[in-house]
Amino acid sequence: MTNPLARGDKMPETPVGPFDVAAVAAYAAASGDDNPLHLDPALAARAGFAAPPVHGMRLMAEIAPALAAWRPDMALKRLTGTFVEPLLIGEAATLSGRVLRVDDEILVRVTVQGPRRGPSLLAEAILVPKEGA
Repeated sequence: MTNPLARGDKMPETPVGPFDVAAVAAYAAASGDDNPLHLDPALAARAGFAAPPVHGMRLMAEIAPALAAWRPDMALKRLTGTFVEPLLIGEAATLSGRVLRVDDEILVRVTVQGPRRGPSLLAEAILVPKEGA
């Protein structure tokens, strides 16, 4: 049996990326999000980026597996996020989280922190015990 979660508990840090051009292009094709900002270095440069930004939803896709690896006894009920500062192609980030509230549901604040000062993504995950767990 897995230990119950408590306010302040931290999930282990998980590396995210770096994503290369091929990975971003594959995500664009699979998701249907072919915004040229993510695929065209010249356009990204004109927008003020040193490289094209990785799709924010690609970063969101890292959260559910990290939560499941940390707490296989819990199910993800809801996930919301705010994209703060882009993570650029070639950059690595770190995903971390902390339990903010424990009641019938568990609220976990998740951060994907890139190399710059601001986080790339701030998210909140609601976890509930899996049936039979």
